[in-house]
Amino acid sequence: QVQLVESGGGLVQPGGSLRLLCAASGTLVNIYSMAWYRQVPGQERELVARVTSSGSTEYADFVEGRFIILRNDAKHEVHLQMDSLRPEDSGVYYCNVLRATVPAALAGYGVDFWGKGTLVTVSS
Repeated sequence: QVQLVESGGGLVQPGGSLRLLCAASGTLVNIYSMAWYRQVPGQERELVARVTSSGSTEYADFVEGRFIILRNDAKHEVHLQMDSLRPEDSGVYYCNVLRATVPAALAGYGVDFWGKGTLVTVSS
């Protein structure tokens, strides 16, 4: 099993910044990717950013260069630096880990683990 604990959420004014942290523990082998998703009430959970074990990153279109995902395998952490925040960035941000070997992940297999989320509110 993998346990994920998020922190760093809170209330910030439009244009402000937040840095989210996800700390992973447990059986941390074959961690193919670490990612951040977000969800607002009434909508599906959506990918914000993902970083793979090779360091490749993927960002949602709405990020528009405002966020950076950083993975620290030595500390088993993943951060999401969010700048120029907008009210529409508000939501619960969830940390995700996909445990899979590289071939399995590329074939669409693996086990997902989720944290409980941290609330981000962007409002004046």
